[in-house]
Amino acid sequence: MSLKVDNIVKTYGNYTAVQGLSFEMNEPGVFALLGTNGAGKTTSIRIILGMLSADSGSVTWHGKPFCTANESIGYLAEERGLYPKYKIMDQLLYFASLKGMKRPDAQRALDYWFERLGVQEYRDKRAEQLSKGNQQKIQLIAALAPNPELLILDEPLSGLDPVNAELFKSVIRDEIKQNKFVIMSSHQMSTIEEFCRDIVILNKGKTVLQGNLNEIKKGYGRVKLTVKCEGDISAMAQECGLAVTEETPNGSSFNVSSEEQAHALLHRIMDSGMPLIKYELREPTLNEIFIEKVGESDEK
Repeated sequence: MSLKVDNIVKTYGNYTAVQGLSFEMNEPGVFALLGTNGAGKTTSIRIILGMLSADSGSVTWHGKPFCTANESIGYLAEERGLYPKYKIMDQLLYFASLKGMKRPDAQRALDYWFERLGVQEYRDKRAEQLSKGNQQKIQLIAALAPNPELLILDEPLSGLDPVNAELFKSVIRDEIKQNKFVIMSSHQMSTIEEFCRDIVILNKGKTVLQGNLNEIKKGYGRVKLTVKCEGDISAMAQECGLAVTEETPNGSSFNVSSEEQAHALLHRIMDSGMPLIKYELREPTLNEIFIEKVGESDEK
């Protein structure tokens, strides 16, 4: 067992920001901490990092109380955390020294990451002279330079264009290959599906869903159907007890109660002779599961 978060609770007066959050990371990989705005994600991350104290519960790393000062940790915060008036290289060398890196080692690591992320030209510029995306790159460099064993990424792709988002993803993939432990928080569910094995979804501080993402999806089964035809299939869908949930240029979407119901619609389309362009029966996406679970929680 490497990282264990055990029943942490954090309150502010009568408001409970985090209520009994528990999870474990027993091997390297990516764990997702998800939730709506104000759900308690960032508070949980700050408690794990020791930036906030929990009212109760514990965080252990390799079986010992987690002390960030003594561990190899990289943290990319959602908020910009650079000093606007100071040169980028001076700041990064300072941050590296706080992590116990000797200057020659820090210089070599920073040189590598400047080149990898394509920001060599900003070494001697002030942070305020950089775009938000390039500031995000610099903060990622600060997190990665000490070669941390545990990496915490809070909205790592926020504000990035598609090219730079893919660059960040390639870096994350490389960190995974090096057997790093990664905690990721993001509103981009497609990114979470791409990287994360296990998830927790929070809503108003409470855990509303937790577990292995693949197993969660399998539990739902293939209940989402998308069909695209050269013609109107609404009457045939109604005959099968199906109502359109979404209509897009990519096709008509339905919730199905069983695969047999979906196959019944397929047979009707084939028998009609109508040209079939797309027929996809699938498990729900994480985004669909997230909306369902958070909605259920809000209704209670």
